[in-house]
Amino acid sequence: MLSVALAGATLGFFAWYVALPALQNPVLSDLALPVLVAVGIIAVLYLWGAYAGYLARRTGITLARSLQYDALAWIPMLLLWLSFALPPELTHGARLFVACALLAALVKVGIAARFNQTVRDVLVTFVLTRSAIIVIAELAAVTIGQRAGTHVSESSHLLLAVWGRWDAVHYLTIAERGYLGTDMAFFPLYPLTIAALGSFLGNHLIAGFLISNACFFFGLLYLYKLLAHEYDRAVARRAIFYISIFPSAIFFSAVYTESLFFMLTVASFYYMREKKWWAAGIFGCLAALTRVEGVLLLAPFFFEWFAAYRDRWSSALRQLCIGALIPFGMALYMGYLWVLRGDPLYFSHVQAHWHRHLAPPWVSVINSVTLMVHATRGNTIANQALELAFTALMIGVLVGGWKRLRPSYIAYMGLSILVPMSTSSLMSMPRFALVLFPMFAILARWGGKPWVNTAIVAFSLPLLGLFTVLFADWYWVA
Repeated sequence: MLSVALAGATLGFFAWYVALPALQNPVLSDLALPVLVAVGIIAVLYLWGAYAGYLARRTGITLARSLQYDALAWIPMLLLWLSFALPPELTHGARLFVACALLAALVKVGIAARFNQTVRDVLVTFVLTRSAIIVIAELAAVTIGQRAGTHVSESSHLLLAVWGRWDAVHYLTIAERGYLGTDMAFFPLYPLTIAALGSFLGNHLIAGFLISNACFFFGLLYLYKLLAHEYDRAVARRAIFYISIFPSAIFFSAVYTESLFFMLTVASFYYMREKKWWAAGIFGCLAALTRVEGVLLLAPFFFEWFAAYRDRWSSALRQLCIGALIPFGMALYMGYLWVLRGDPLYFSHVQAHWHRHLAPPWVSVINSVTLMVHATRGNTIANQALELAFTALMIGVLVGGWKRLRPSYIAYMGLSILVPMSTSSLMSMPRFALVLFPMFAILARWGGKPWVNTAIVAFSLPLLGLFTVLFADWYWVA
């Protein structure tokens, strides 16, 4: 308890220290110090007890043991006193506080993994696959020359800049300066989170990297829980492994929306299955604020609601109305664009910059084949072949495995394939496949057969290494 109380006192003191410039009156300043220290101690003791109770319920350990272990997670907050000893560049803004909070969170995750199999399985998969991808990307950036030409560098540090390629530049620009020109094609939630954390860290690129990796961890956790509930732990374990080594999984660590969108969509599905409609609606709303495809969650929401209340639907219309939260996320951004540009669909119209427009789904396939046939450059042929191959993979898995899924999963997967195919281009299909979690549920079911599991791993790992190297060196991947 002493370490927790000291952590609370530390947080209270630094809250006073940060507020000190605004406290012009010396008497008020002197009075605020003991008050904030006391509030800090009380608040931290309450949070310690509440989380320890939750951990005890989730893991089956005693409350006393849970309190003892969780007390360790508050010790990193004592490192805030290093603010008076470390160089200013290390403590600028709230950098040291964010570092202490991150270390505390890692300790909490480690403790949870010690007593909970779900967290342990997810943590092992996350650490092993992310570590390998990050090392490969950094080595590629250092040892292999970048693609010829002039490229935007989001950091003067080569090892950090590797995570700010291609679309990441748009998200970082929005976070730093707001919306300009074609940036309005990108939905606001992800750059808003980068801007919020970046204001504390003083570096938006590091903020985006941390957000992406943290969201991916929690996305894996939700996917594991969802599929363990639907099937069993073996299927859940294979699914999180397959998605972690998918060829385009580099984007889960880069400053892209993939991790955030993946976490929000899986979380929405998880709460739909738990019949927690408000949580499902809120997560769906946030998904629709992240990418336009988030609005597709409205279809599975209806299917799950109907499955739960088919015999008494008239008495459950209130729960169905909660589903309106999902399109409300996109409506918020449309309203913003209406005020800013006078065109609520500007996010769609600006896609013409990337040669996208509404068209029947087969047009995108025809265009891709035409480009490949008439191409004179090898990289164009390779890119079109990959986009066609990943499109075929998504459709093939859906056709071959739809009987293994609930109607809500089928609807979401089908619509998630149809929408990007209806833009006259298959550009980025390997990345769209990455967040299509029902596909990995099907693959995980098939992966129970050793030869299928071997085939999936043998297909994914070499391509993942290739895609990671290409991305790190400014070659187009997806």
